[in-house]
Amino acid sequence: EREMRADTYQRVTDQVIAELENGAAPWVKPWSVPAGMSIAEPHNFKSGRKYRGINVLMLWLSACAGGYASPAFLTFKQAKEAGGNVRKGEKGHKVVFFKELEVDDESAPDGTRKVPMLREYTVFNVDQCDGIEAPAMPAEAVTTVIGNDSPFDRLIAASGAQIRHLGDKAFYQPAADRIQMPAPLLFDAHASYQAVLLHELTHWTGHVDRLNRDFSGRFGSQAYAAEELVAELGAAFLCAHLGIVGELRHAGYIESWLRLLKSDKRAIFTAAAKAQKAADFIIEKAEAAEAVRTPLAA
Repeated sequence: EREMRADTYQRVTDQVIAELENGAAPWVKPWSVPAGMSIAEPHNFKSGRKYRGINVLMLWLSACAGGYASPAFLTFKQAKEAGGNVRKGEKGHKVVFFKELEVDDESAPDGTRKVPMLREYTVFNVDQCDGIEAPAMPAEAVTTVIGNDSPFDRLIAASGAQIRHLGDKAFYQPAADRIQMPAPLLFDAHASYQAVLLHELTHWTGHVDRLNRDFSGRFGSQAYAAEELVAELGAAFLCAHLGIVGELRHAGYIESWLRLLKSDKRAIFTAAAKAQKAADFIIEKAEAAEAVRTPLAA
């Protein structure tokens, strides 16, 4: 465990910029998984705990670069504890952890203030290890399901969002608080329809009566690009949660994202945090509805 190097924000931002300049969004289909298997969320091999926010994006970048088939990561020590070892010469991948520290501040009402501190850790994919059996990835069972009782459909219904199918464009109308989508049959694949709707649903979470997401003060004239980046990442997190193969909503946004990231090395961290919050908001609604739908036996 050690404190974050001063260039962590810049390093991660540079990685994302490099991918975007190559015309690829690093959060789209991060794992090239075999047919019949689902895209899984990156998680810790030992605890099973899912990584969140910027760590998801960082590990997706690592998975793309390394060509890993597994979404499971662990530390050098955890590999030893599991009876295996990291292969000699393998390069680790960085994840970060935010922690608040209390420092003295005479100007604060209670004499102290909280300062966010970022710590950086090194993890390895299980594919980089010997003597450790990678957990089997779950069989894909979402993207091929078209009906009103799939996990995707239940998640959408539980949100309570007003969705209208009309025309040939997809967008969220803040004034009407309504999502407009083309009919599902107009999409080349049902997974494309799902990914686009999850993008618009992420926009929907930003309404003043929900998460009240407003980037005008933080990013000024680039607020629109920041919101679109949040919607892209939020949809990617939700697609991974549901096992849906995601896609880039609009390639035309890449240039505006590049301008945003090049002007602010913390923008991708902010966008990832807001996207995670949006995905959590939607997932929690679905889980609450599921609990009512299938209550635990007494």
